[in-house]
Amino acid sequence: MTEASTITLAMMRESLYSAVVSDALDALGYKRQSPRLPLRPFTTSGLLVGRCKTTLWVDMAHVDSHPYELELKAVDECQPDDILIAAAGGSERSGIWGELLTTAALNRGCVGAIVDGAIRDVSKIRALNFPVFARSTCVYDSLNRQRVVDVDVPVELDGVHFHPGDLVFADEDGIVVVPQIVEQEAIRRAWDKVHAENVVRDSIRNGLKATEAFAKYGVL
Repeated sequence: MTEASTITLAMMRESLYSAVVSDALDALGYKRQSPRLPLRPFTTSGLLVGRCKTTLWVDMAHVDSHPYELELKAVDECQPDDILIAAAGGSERSGIWGELLTTAALNRGCVGAIVDGAIRDVSKIRALNFPVFARSTCVYDSLNRQRVVDVDVPVELDGVHFHPGDLVFADEDGIVVVPQIVEQEAIRRAWDKVHAENVVRDSIRNGLKATEAFAKYGVL
């Protein structure tokens, strides 16, 4: 059995994926750790793994006396392996993430962004090889349309809580957040399952029937 404390983020990126992590959380009684939102990867087809750097956004319709203040603060405070979480309540009023924020985030070691709203500069972000998950695109700038009102606080996406420092997995199947209180056990279970799945897959390829494989290994 692999010790979870020895499984690094690099190892997770190599071997794990959102569905197997969700299965591990299911087994621990955490049944609702993936937002059922139309958030899709706009700039990557691979797996994004990192830790939450949370921002809370609101719509606005007045002149902002301190434009971009907290969103710039959040980006400047990013640490290596952070994922910027933009909880904008699904608003598509503006493209709240773009090329310049991506460039600044990359300089801080941020590995991706998950935006419950719209983004812009997609082709330029894609060229920077920076994974961004979002609802849609919008050409409008966020100035006087949306702003960050808090940073490093618990936020919700579709009722799923994302806390600062929580581990996040995101790929084409969906987004899964791992509460820190069960992180080690969830990662250990996911690691063990994905390696057991490899054994089952090889057995089926070698001629074992699916029902026989499940009866023998108990893995699906």
